[in-house]
Amino acid sequence: MDKQLLFVCFLTFVIHIIGTLAYSVRIAGVRTRRIAVSFALFSILVLVSRTSNSFLSPLLAKRVESNLPGLDAAGALLSDFRWLLLSASVATVVGALLIPTFQRVFCRAVLHFQVHRSVPKLILHGFFKGGLSYVKDSASLPAAANVTTLHKGYGVSLRISLLNIGAVALWTVGLFAALYAGVLDPDVRVTSSTLSSIINGGATIAMAIFIDPHMSGMTDDVVEGRVSESQFRKAVVWLVGSRLAGTLLAQVLLVPSAFLIVYVARAL
Repeated sequence: MDKQLLFVCFLTFVIHIIGTLAYSVRIAGVRTRRIAVSFALFSILVLVSRTSNSFLSPLLAKRVESNLPGLDAAGALLSDFRWLLLSASVATVVGALLIPTFQRVFCRAVLHFQVHRSVPKLILHGFFKGGLSYVKDSASLPAAANVTTLHKGYGVSLRISLLNIGAVALWTVGLFAALYAGVLDPDVRVTSSTLSSIINGGATIAMAIFIDPHMSGMTDDVVEGRVSESQFRKAVVWLVGSRLAGTLLAQVLLVPSAFLIVYVARAL
C-alpha cells in the first residue's frame, strides 16, 4: 500500500467514524434534553467529514487516471477500492467502540455550551482547560449487556435495520462504483464519474423517508418518557450493527454497481 492510498484510506476512515458517532449524538441529546444544541455542535464534526470527502473524490479520480494506462488497471484499482471499503468497515467498528466515551464527552460539551454559548470557548476549553483529561477519565468500552440482550427484542424494527443496511451499502459504494466504472469502460469515464447518484440516490431516499424520521420520532419519545433509554440504546446498537453490515455488503455491490453505471453511461 503506497502513501497516497494510505491517505485516501485515512480520509475514508474519518468520514465513516464520524458517521458512526452521529448515533451517539442522539443519546447525548436525550440525556441532556438539549437535542437541537447537540445536533448543532455535531455539525462541526460534519464539516470535518465533508472536508475529508471533498479531498477524497479528486484524489481517487487522480489515482484512476494515473493507473488507466497500465495493463491491469482494472485489477489494481479494484484492489484499491476493496481497501477503501475495508477502511469504512474498520471505522464503523472503531466508532462503535468509541460511542460510550464520545457521548459522555459530548454531553459535557453540550452543557458547557449551554452556559457560555460560544463555540470558540468550547473548543479552547476542550483542548486547553482540562477537556483532554476529562476524555481520559470518561474513556469506557460499550457495556456487554447492550449486546448480550439484543436477542430479547429489537431496538428498532427488522424493516428499519434492513433498510439501514441497504442504504449504508449504497451510500458507501456510490462514489467508488462510479470511478471504477470509468476503469471498466474508459470511453465513458467522464460520464460515469458523474453518475454515482444513481447508486446512492436510493440510499438518500431511504434515509430521508424511513430511517431518519423513525429515529427522530423515537428520540422525541424518549424525551417524553414513552420509550425507555435502555430501549433507545438498543436501537442505536442495532443501527450501528446494521451500518457495519452495510459497509460489508458494499464489498459485494461494488462490481455490479460499476457495471450498472457503465450501462447507464453508454445508454445516455
